[in-house]
Amino acid sequence: MSRVEIGAGSGSLCDVAGLKLGHFTHPDVPTGCSVVLCEAGATAGVDVRGAAPGTRDTELLRPENTVQQVHAVLLTGGSAFGLAAADGVMRWLAERGHGFAVGQARVPIVPAAVLFDLWLHGAETAPDAAAGRAACDAATSTERSRGRVGAGAGATVGKLLGVDRAMPGGLGMASVRVGGVTLAAMVAVNAVGDVVDPRSGDVLAGSRGADGRPRSTVQALLAGEAPGGGLQGSATTLGIIATDARLTKSQAAKLAQIAHDGFARAIQPVHTVMDGDVMFALATGAADVDGDMTLLGALAAEVVARAVVDAVLA
Repeated sequence: MSRVEIGAGSGSLCDVAGLKLGHFTHPDVPTGCSVVLCEAGATAGVDVRGAAPGTRDTELLRPENTVQQVHAVLLTGGSAFGLAAADGVMRWLAERGHGFAVGQARVPIVPAAVLFDLWLHGAETAPDAAAGRAACDAATSTERSRGRVGAGAGATVGKLLGVDRAMPGGLGMASVRVGGVTLAAMVAVNAVGDVVDPRSGDVLAGSRGADGRPRSTVQALLAGEAPGGGLQGSATTLGIIATDARLTKSQAAKLAQIAHDGFARAIQPVHTVMDGDVMFALATGAADVDGDMTLLGALAAEVVARAVVDAVLA
């Protein structure tokens, strides 16, 4: 039986060979973006579960569509304004010769997804093309920062009973290695719901009660408390699940679907009409082995749930 090695506390998406990670965190307001570079190309999939998503170039990741690999994935704050950061990532990659050759041009494929943090800053400070470039410039294969950085800089959780009761979210990561293959996750947790310990059910970060401590939003709703107002589009948890095994595009899409279960284990409630939850999957193939979808699927939700918890504990 293969022994599972856990990246305890310090696990990073960069534990997957072939990936680089970089962040831009705005110096004055709580927002930013995070870019995962796979300049040599990586097979990718996506699954969108939240009802209020903000995305770019996710349709091309459908298994039946032509494009087979991506060159980066961007997670960003700033709501739809933040999608402009992907322009900077594309141009950064093209200037270095990465992307699909189309005549004399190189066209990098950079899917992106946004979360809503505009209630903490204005549209004028949302991540832009310069922010995307800065994240690329900062990208390394050893990046391990988490917490209030990059796309997680303006993240909050526990907003369903009112944004005035929210607590900080953030960016978290986790990884495992089994049978010579690494599986890792990175999430930017900006959920309308609470983050809970998947094993005990204890609320780690969520809607604050009168004593200022987190309490269960679901239990408050069951007790008759009403949701807060003005919540539409105010949330979203974004994630990337990655492996160094080889996967087909269909397998990557399935891995992204299964990985959403990690959100459900650690966020309550999840996938609401206010959330735009998106999960990307990346397979670099650097381990030079075909991925075992039974094994990767069994571990995906566990790794994602650990990353969610890491985001708020960091």
